[in-house]
Amino acid sequence: MQVSKRVSAVTASVTLTISSKAKKMKKEGKRIIDFSAGEPDFNTPEPAQKAAIKAIEENYTRYTPVAGSEELIKAISSKFKEDNNLTYSPSQIVVANGAKQIIFNALQVVCNPGDEVILPLPYWVSYPEQIRLAGAVPVYIELEFDKGLKIDAEQLKKAIHPEKTKAIILNTPHNPTGGMFEKKELEKIAEVVEDFSILIISDEIYEDFVYEIPHVSFASLGDSVYKKTLSVNGVSKTYGMTGWRIGYAGGSEELIRAMTKFQSHSTSCASSISQRAALGALTSFNKQDINHLIKEFFQRRKIIKENLKKIKGVKVNKPQGAFYIFPDFSDFLGASYEKKEIKNSIDLADYLLEEAGIAVVPGSAFGLEGYLRISYAVSTEEIKEGIEKMKYALDKLRR
Repeated sequence: MQVSKRVSAVTASVTLTISSKAKKMKKEGKRIIDFSAGEPDFNTPEPAQKAAIKAIEENYTRYTPVAGSEELIKAISSKFKEDNNLTYSPSQIVVANGAKQIIFNALQVVCNPGDEVILPLPYWVSYPEQIRLAGAVPVYIELEFDKGLKIDAEQLKKAIHPEKTKAIILNTPHNPTGGMFEKKELEKIAEVVEDFSILIISDEIYEDFVYEIPHVSFASLGDSVYKKTLSVNGVSKTYGMTGWRIGYAGGSEELIRAMTKFQSHSTSCASSISQRAALGALTSFNKQDINHLIKEFFQRRKIIKENLKKIKGVKVNKPQGAFYIFPDFSDFLGASYEKKEIKNSIDLADYLLEEAGIAVVPGSAFGLEGYLRISYAVSTEEIKEGIEKMKYALDKLRR
């Protein structure tokens, strides 16, 4: 059997590949510190667990409306209003199987073959593949991230084709760098897109993982950008519910209607049990508990930065949100060990996994060679142990 050219052109998710390899090594009894995980290391909160159990006991196991259950959509509407200063009516909200499906659906309904989608680089691994699956072409613009996220306004303006450009994907807090767009940076972007009919897909899944500056939803900057923005979020990160697969979005009625129609022929509704769990998380979980968890991640960020800076040759960026750091390891490319040359970030990631028992994600997966994405969604003890092992392994490359 031959698969389609469309699917053949898509590469597998490197983050999931690395994570899978690390888990396999763990099962074999090897000590692995997994810095590759894109999920928080705390459990799903009890209110969500209880809501799911109750849903099962009440036999809440049938289809819900494609766009989501009435009570969950109402809770999401309230959440947008309270947390993001955004007013979305029920007809402007859709629930899907994770924020990943939300973005996939949006690209499918706005893109035609040959259209273009602007994508800041580095990017989350699935963005360019989803763009290609929609028949469109990713157009990359450089993203400054050493001290916070910045996009050159002139570069963005030049990248916009009046007829071909259908969307721009923004992600703040940012995966893989951990950077954040400050309000003034988002306002610059808003000025550029003001005169264009373009969809802004604002991926805000890490909005609660902020440490220095407040998160700002792009759609909250004014009526003009509100009308052309799809605000994407979900319960995966904030509530430790990655496996429950519930994402949601708010946008124009026309766009949400199209996305719902598309979803009706792919997956239909998201899991009814997961929707109830998400409802429990959004309505019954104390936000103070989230703040407690964020403080823990704040400390981890400090520890991982301090320890990485002790490794000669590593250039450490300044993460402001999410739970990732994206240091530059290009100084080690070209080095060799036991006759094996480290040609690229994939080789370096493989070397660290085999030699030090550390799982990281190569920067090439995010469009930048020479970097490694390191997740600090692990304990402080594992951070210290892992970076120490990394230092020892990298020192061997210098001999």
